[in-house]
Amino acid sequence: MKIALVHDYLSQDGGAERVLRAFHDIWPEAPIFVLFYNKRQLTRFHDADVRESFFRRLPFGRKKYQWYLPLMPLATERHNLHEFDVVLSSTSAFAKGVLTRPETLHISYCHTPTRYLWTDTHEYIADLKYNRLIKFFLPRLIHKLRLWDKMSVDRVDNFIANSGTVAHRIQKYYRRYSDIIYPPVDVSSFSISSDIRDYFVTGGRLVTYKRFDLVINVFNRLGIPLKIFGDGPELEALKRIAKKNISFVGRVSDEEKARLLKHAKAFVHPQVEDLGITPIESMACGRPVIAFGEGGVTETVIPGETGIFFYEQTWESLLDAVLNFDHTAWDSNRIREWATRFDEVTFKEHIMSYVTKQYGAFQQDLMRCQLDVRPYDYRD
Repeated sequence: MKIALVHDYLSQDGGAERVLRAFHDIWPEAPIFVLFYNKRQLTRFHDADVRESFFRRLPFGRKKYQWYLPLMPLATERHNLHEFDVVLSSTSAFAKGVLTRPETLHISYCHTPTRYLWTDTHEYIADLKYNRLIKFFLPRLIHKLRLWDKMSVDRVDNFIANSGTVAHRIQKYYRRYSDIIYPPVDVSSFSISSDIRDYFVTGGRLVTYKRFDLVINVFNRLGIPLKIFGDGPELEALKRIAKKNISFVGRVSDEEKARLLKHAKAFVHPQVEDLGITPIESMACGRPVIAFGEGGVTETVIPGETGIFFYEQTWESLLDAVLNFDHTAWDSNRIREWATRFDEVTFKEHIMSYVTKQYGAFQQDLMRCQLDVRPYDYRD
């Protein structure tokens, strides 16, 4: 079984890239096809056979790739995958649209249907800081990309969703069934500490939809220490509204993040995510989660056992949750035990089993089709 891996593009180190890295660990000889690869930003795949599209030859194709959004479907279709028996794509955008032979099985691990094409279209356009001319043409471009995206779904033989939340979106927008395999968390890199210090923690990619402004508004009023890790386009805006009890620690290594989480009273998660890796990492440290009760976190956090939910995405609702939170009332060992079911080893076992099973069924279907083919006899 000769396998190829396909990913949208490699420009940042996030949850999708961790899934791809796990795929690479399972099949280290499999080439990885991407639109482009920014090696300086992402060193996780230095040992992989990464094959870029024609984007690598475009001016600023790696740094200003947003300029070439209209070309991304074409570049994806130019990946030559004819020599492979199985194509495993990891995607939240274009990678599921690759072209394969009839004899090739295409399994797509979908992190979510493309947000700016489906769930967040209006917010995406409103938030963009472009001039009026670009904003005038952008909805027309998104409309065309949405048509291509819907068409590309027919090229996938089997969908895997990274959560029940995403499985519902795949059914809603693509009208396709998907199996659920939760993404990997390196639980072994996190540990419990008895030294719980006087701060809460939140963080990740600092973008608008993650609603870190809610957390800042709450902790501004309470005066309780809060640490925020991560970087992103909203960093300066968030700093301007934060008071002195709130500290921004910037981008952190995995080791630094583990230290921040295990000593915190709790991790605060104010956004709607497809799944949410960092809340699981917090639980792997034995620390509870205070989360907005929608999205993938409803599948990973057990209310009253591993965390609590607030049910309105407002600072008032979050404030009430923090005020009623007792950081001493939790069993750290029980929280960590729950988190182990999302471990990377379990993920790899499930993916290997799934691909092997689906490829066997696909081969049987091909053989049945070949046996059933009969030429038309005009004499009948």
